[in-house]
Amino acid sequence: MILVTGGTGLVGAHLLFKLISDGEKVKAIYRNEKKLNNVKNVFSCYTEDFQTYYNKVDWVKADIIDIPALTEAFEGIDYVYHCAAFVSFEPDKYHLLRKTNIEGTANVVNLCCAFNIKKLCYVSSIATLGMTLNNEPITEETIWNPEADNSVYGITKYGAEMEVWRATQEGLDAVIVNPGVILGAGIWRYGSGSLFKRARNGLKHYTTGTVGLVSIDDVVTIMIRLMKSTIKNERFVLVAENWTYKQFLQALAVSVNADLPKKLAKASLLKFAWKLDWLKTKLTGKRRRLTKHIVKSLSTEKDYNSDKVKNTLNYAFKPIDNSIKEVGAIFLKQEA
Repeated sequence: MILVTGGTGLVGAHLLFKLISDGEKVKAIYRNEKKLNNVKNVFSCYTEDFQTYYNKVDWVKADIIDIPALTEAFEGIDYVYHCAAFVSFEPDKYHLLRKTNIEGTANVVNLCCAFNIKKLCYVSSIATLGMTLNNEPITEETIWNPEADNSVYGITKYGAEMEVWRATQEGLDAVIVNPGVILGAGIWRYGSGSLFKRARNGLKHYTTGTVGLVSIDDVVTIMIRLMKSTIKNERFVLVAENWTYKQFLQALAVSVNADLPKKLAKASLLKFAWKLDWLKTKLTGKRRRLTKHIVKSLSTEKDYNSDKVKNTLNYAFKPIDNSIKEVGAIFLKQEA
């Protein structure tokens, strides 16, 4: 039997549908009953009979930082996909990020070792990859620099990877995937799905940086293929294409029949915007939408290279233009 942590998230929900479609017996962890609707919404992107697929999942209420509940979830499990994570670039969320991403992952891998799990797949992020000189391609071998001005999210996801590697030294077989921005339908309130919603509401500006993009279809397909292979103790960058933010944001707008963003947001405007966002948070208590590290990412050019997974699995990624059009069409059907 297969266990999926983070079953109500974008990767977890799409992975569950794929596994159920393949006839696998699956158990999934959830924390919040309201978020189970995310799964049904994702499943409905694939089939009108989504309830039948949903009912085939053995749902377990547990938290990856709640060891007793998590231990019960591991009963009868052979393989684990660890998709659960807390995503935030807000500096004041650092301790929560550490608890969920590092401590939670330590709990998962410790139980994998205790229950003699055959193989683990951990969903990390390109945020754990270092920077290269002279805009050379970033690969699995690009060294993380702990002295760099890393985001709190990147720091904790890197710490989580260290827990996985530690467990491999204790006998656990594992693979890690490092996806870029994942494009997938069904969850529109946060994550990449919210970008389609924001594009529909109107985006006026674009930035000078680049973004590594990948379809959710590719992410879950590669995860399953890696788990079924003899490959172990390796990690793989999952980026189909590197686009400029101008190209990306304009394609988002086209996909949801919205006006194109036509103004360049200069560095001075972005700096003012994140400082204003910080002040707004202090005055209202609302969560940050723009931080210094997000601004840095929006303005930085990076070139992610996925040749390793292409060559290892003989894999061809789905064109990003097609992915954006497909997700945009589903957004219009479900939300507009």
